Amino acid sequence: MLEGRRAVVTGSTSGIGAAIARALAAEGCRVMLHGLGEREAIERQRAELAATFGTEALYNGADLERGDACVELIEDAVARLGGVDILVNNAGTQFVAPMESFPAEKWDSILAVNLSAAFHTTRTALPGMRTRGWGRIVNMASVHGLVGSVQKAAYVASKHGLVGLTKVVALETAGSGITCNAVCPGWVRTAMVERQAAARAEAEGIALEEAERGLLLEKQPSGAFTTPEQVAALTVFLCSEAAANVTGACWPIDGAWTAQ
Repeated sequence: MLEGRRAVVTGSTSGIGAAIARALAAEGCRVMLHGLGEREAIERQRAELAATFGTEALYNGADLERGDACVELIEDAVARLGGVDILVNNAGTQFVAPMESFPAEKWDSILAVNLSAAFHTTRTALPGMRTRGWGRIVNMASVHGLVGSVQKAAYVASKHGLVGLTKVVALETAGSGITCNAVCPGWVRTAMVERQAAARAEAEGIALEEAERGLLLEKQPSGAFTTPEQVAALTVFLCSEAAANVTGACWPIDGAWTAQ
């Protein structure tokens, strides 16, 4: 469906991003991976994608806290892939603390990775998309781009900001062949969520399974985690021709969290 398209997926060495990169490669995309991790593991992932789907898979380890590195990530993809048709701003980080004791350096880091990085990658990728008259930008926001939760000031602020950025880019590119949408997952079983569940289990002296169940039932009425593959499938749809007139939308995939 996306044969020959060139995609950059930030934060794609694990979790949701890895599932998205794989789903795009399965549809024929040439993919630039990005993210943290051991170099050997990343190289195995890159080589496996290329071998399994017969497509080009590359890697860049840009530090998304730096605006210049975000620009260099896109420039590297343009140089090595020949352009960027699909940009998935997926990388994200989290820290939990009450507002009055929230570390300022954590605020700065989370806003840089979760929000400012998407600004820098998008502004760098857009001129090429405009020239070609085709582009897909998918911002991985969160249910926390639509509602709040306690002790997550920086994360909630960054994801609300990402939803706002999505709408502005959609308006500025409307009618150009470029779309920009946000995906807003609720609880997805990823390393980040597993760490939150483990911290809850330790704090409350309960089993990990009980802590996970508690997280789910507090917020997500379905009582089930969304899978990375489900988020990836929605992302692929937003990149398809079927979604050519879907832009500026924020898609919850949250087990009815925001329906309450």
